[in-house]
Amino acid sequence: MGDSTLKDGASFGKKEKLKSQTQISKLFAKGNSISVYPLKLIYLKNDDQEVKIKTAVAVAKKNFKSAVKRNRIKRLLRETYRLNKALVFNNTQGKFTFLFLYLGKEMPTFENLASKMPLLLRKFNAQIHEKNNTQ
Repeated sequence: MGDSTLKDGASFGKKEKLKSQTQISKLFAKGNSISVYPLKLIYLKNDDQEVKIKTAVAVAKKNFKSAVKRNRIKRLLRETYRLNKALVFNNTQGKFTFLFLYLGKEMPTFENLASKMPLLLRKFNAQIHEKNNTQ
């Protein structure tokens, strides 16, 4: 049985993870970005992938020297995205690659990130719908 058998749809399977170094480089070079401090989303339309959205998370080594802290923040980012990704999946057409960056300088709480992630994803939806309506 695959991930799609979950009733709430809130999974973050292997196929949804962005691992391609070339795709990540393209995101930084050509991607559009949206910020809701302390989160930043860099996204790029990418129709040649099998899943609707591929996602990666990143935390600056400059802000968090300890790998343990960086990994904790990345786990929190992935979890808050997993819980809120239905906002994007149900409201967008097309396929995208996402990169979530944590811009803050202090250790976040789950509650803080959980409150900011839906705001960021709604802002993304609004920007995508705006672009689709102007074309």
